Amino acid sequence: MHSHPGATGTIDRPNDAAPAERSPVATPLHQADPFAEQTPSTGSPLVALDRLRDLLGTSRNCFVLTGAGCSTASGIPDYRDLDGAWKRPPPMQYRMFMDQPLSRARYWARSMIGWRRFGSAKPNAAHEALARFEAGGGMSLLLTQNVDGLHEQAGNTEVVDLHGRLDRVRCMQCEARSPRAVFQQRLESANPDWVTLDAAVAPDGDADLGDFDFAQFVVPPCAVCGGILKPDVVFFGENVPRDRVEHAMQRLAGSDLMLVVGSSLMVYSGYRFATAAAASGIPIVSINIGVTRADPLLAFKVEAPCGEALSMLWPG
Repeated sequence: MHSHPGATGTIDRPNDAAPAERSPVATPLHQADPFAEQTPSTGSPLVALDRLRDLLGTSRNCFVLTGAGCSTASGIPDYRDLDGAWKRPPPMQYRMFMDQPLSRARYWARSMIGWRRFGSAKPNAAHEALARFEAGGGMSLLLTQNVDGLHEQAGNTEVVDLHGRLDRVRCMQCEARSPRAVFQQRLESANPDWVTLDAAVAPDGDADLGDFDFAQFVVPPCAVCGGILKPDVVFFGENVPRDRVEHAMQRLAGSDLMLVVGSSLMVYSGYRFATAAAASGIPIVSINIGVTRADPLLAFKVEAPCGEALSMLWPG
């Protein structure tokens, strides 16, 4: 719904998310075993992983950017296919949520059903390996496009949640914030007939409910001022808070390596960090299966599942 929002001063349009052309270093992975031995000329993930290990051995301040691919093994689906195209309709737009009560009701109804699984998701091997990386030193910052809080659950402390956190709810009038779990109780109390519904989980706590009369769904207002409540995340068409961007850019400027994990970088809010790194001469390496918008900027890519690759770099 909202995991890939617009950037500060920039509203991403559908054509802004067009896939970049595949770089020569971005070789597709076709065999069942992502770490099966190949000759170096084929772009073996194992060879690329060894190359990354060497780079990390000389790095003192590695800037890490993560995306949806980090959390798929925790049961949270991602948005895009291997070519960077949408797998599902684009997420909720900010103005639609704020201006259209029916769209807002539809959002919260789907979220109420989806939260049961999203809210109970646990860190996977990718999150745990990155927590070990930070604990061992050498990580300047972990910037995540995800809104699930799983990096913090795994133990990372130097985290910037670029697009916010879904486990908080924000009043758009008085700015009061409250836990999403508390609002879940209010949603269920106000809509008892909806509680027994179930649906397939979708990205960011959403659920694929079918055709319902969402006009009958009750969305409780802010308990403080009666204002509109919104998840404390950045929707499409909404700006990323400038202080988050500036803090992350400062950390990136002091880094000597950028590692992108599980992100296609198709949306500018994340992609701009890759362009800033490239402009500063900071090498960029991606762990991701499929096309990324930053392919032409990469030193090389490890085309393998995030958890498996990261666990080989930082074993438990």
